[in-house]
Amino acid sequence: MPIPVYAFTGFLDAGKTKFIQETLEDERFNNGERTMVLICEEGEEEYDLSTYPHKAVFLEVIDQEQITTEELQALAEKNHAKRVIVELNGMQMIEPFYRKMPQDWELAQEVMFADAGTILAYNTNLRSLVVDKLSGAEMVVYNRMDPKADKMPLHKLARALNRRIDIVYDYSDGTTEFDDIVDPLPFDINAPIVTVADEDYALFYRDITEEPKKYDGKTVRFKGQVARLKNDKPGLFAPGRFVMTCCEADITFMGLPCKYPDCQKLAMRSWVTVTAKVAVKSHALFKGPGPILTAISVEPAEAPAQEVATF
Repeated sequence: MPIPVYAFTGFLDAGKTKFIQETLEDERFNNGERTMVLICEEGEEEYDLSTYPHKAVFLEVIDQEQITTEELQALAEKNHAKRVIVELNGMQMIEPFYRKMPQDWELAQEVMFADAGTILAYNTNLRSLVVDKLSGAEMVVYNRMDPKADKMPLHKLARALNRRIDIVYDYSDGTTEFDDIVDPLPFDINAPIVTVADEDYALFYRDITEEPKKYDGKTVRFKGQVARLKNDKPGLFAPGRFVMTCCEADITFMGLPCKYPDCQKLAMRSWVTVTAKVAVKSHALFKGPGPILTAISVEPAEAPAQEVATF
């Protein structure tokens, strides 16, 4: 059976250790199942095994950057682990660790913890690390938040990087609140033609690829560059934009498969305005069903003022 892995991310002293400690003190979670806790950074908080209802919890301090797949497997076998909790180092990227996990380890949940008073400064000075933590998390917990503080900057930070993330505000007075702010899209999805402004392409691409069913049967209009998808059939091209998530190093072309009989006549990298009907079908670009466009018109266009789209 796969070994579930519960990953907790965030910067030093953001509250990861305290949360894991409290979780392991809860008999609903710690019911005697052999649990290995991997500690990749050590802060002011320490684990206190004496408070746990069951003692089948095994702490291992590891070097997140240097540890190998074989060493992780050996630790799991040594502790006869049935599940793994990992407290990841906030100053290192997450994905390299995930790639080193043994084949029978399966990520069950990823939660980020952030100090509400410092996370915006981290985002300014260490943007790539913040993006790394927020973009893959299922939930972010903003700790030590002033009950009178404005939630919107923290909400926008999380939602700009991960539309599906759950947001929890943990206030300094001991209360907790789940985020219920509704994010309106910057374009009218119920209009006869869903018209996407140049500055909104990144949000449009993410929304239509994450929730394609709500665009099924709709007509969309947007500006993009002409591109081809590898190994695609004739009569298909991929209008899209280069999109930057956090920094120049992560700029990626994000295009949508589009049926257009005359696409071979289009010059690569030329700018066009595409008006197209959306259908939800399978395509190699997507892991499951995704948006496939059928062009109604493809017209030459001027390049946007900002050629690289951003969120």
